[in-house]
Amino acid sequence: MNAPLPLLDLLGARWNIDAPVVAACWDFTGGHVAFAVGDGRVIVVRSDWPGGPAVASGRDGRIVVTPLRMPPPTPRAVAVHDGACLSLAADPDGGFLSGGDDGMLWHIAVDGATALRAQQFNQWIDFIATAPNGSRAYASGRSVFWLESIKPLQFPSSVTALVYDRASQRLAVAHQGAVTLVSDTAAAVTLVAPGLPRTLAFGPGDHYLVAGLQENRLCGWRLSDFGTLEIGGYPGQPRSLSFLADGHLLATSGATRIICWPFAPPQAGDVPLECGGAGKAPLQHVACHPRLPLIAAGYHSGAALLCRPDHETPLLLKDASGSPISALAWSPDGNHLAYASAAGEIGLVHLPPILFRPV
Repeated sequence: MNAPLPLLDLLGARWNIDAPVVAACWDFTGGHVAFAVGDGRVIVVRSDWPGGPAVASGRDGRIVVTPLRMPPPTPRAVAVHDGACLSLAADPDGGFLSGGDDGMLWHIAVDGATALRAQQFNQWIDFIATAPNGSRAYASGRSVFWLESIKPLQFPSSVTALVYDRASQRLAVAHQGAVTLVSDTAAAVTLVAPGLPRTLAFGPGDHYLVAGLQENRLCGWRLSDFGTLEIGGYPGQPRSLSFLADGHLLATSGATRIICWPFAPPQAGDVPLECGGAGKAPLQHVACHPRLPLIAAGYHSGAALLCRPDHETPLLLKDASGSPISALAWSPDGNHLAYASAAGEIGLVHLPPILFRPV
């Protein structure tokens, strides 16, 4: 029996940029995706092109897949940092923002034009968070700055994660032993965490905020009354968190399979669902589809899968390459998935909703 053909080989394109990739994100239109590279470049790729892969419904109702007919355009490489890119985010005004270990915050347009937005002398720009309403914040050491304000906020220890809620109203700032919620309309609220938060995720509706801790566990808060929950038992750090579109499940890394916790709402004694590969390679990244109950999973082996939390058999997105998946990102409409590896491979897979009608 022949092995299944990876969807990347049928409906995607890939490139090798010869340097490790640290992050990937889409612009707010979904027309371009950017990759932050360890050598100081930002790589910008178009999502569609003439002669690219296509999927349609045939007259008999079956799915008709048209593979790549024309090669994709060459990715645009923009050298912006004198050092490494450390952070990347979509700019609400279009294009992208990139922070580096040179203390520079650059705007990169999709055509490659650049503009310096901020500079921190003798500091790194570790994290960037942006929101559709135009808010743009970045963290450098113990400080958080806004491009719209010259007055920063100081924290007792270095910032370890930064994210806006889905309503663009609150900024969550992680630091040692806590997450602080900052808002223009209310006083800051500090939520105590039993360790060091390394990643943050707001659930749909902003009912919950969850942190993945360095201590191999999760900590979460119900934001209506700041009730807390803690989940342990992970063999590794849950460094990647992603809520399903309906908010009923939280997908996490930290093991060799995707661990999905119920959030409808969470109850004492809840048992997680597991899906994804059953091998020994640790799971590096999870990314939930923005509309459908699908989870993309990237592994330390370089393999990538597309999974359903209620189904044991995943779809193969990409074969193992030996280089860990370092980034996964869905386009805003869910029609494309971007991935990157620690060895410098980047790629796109065209995954329109018509492929998943049974879901």
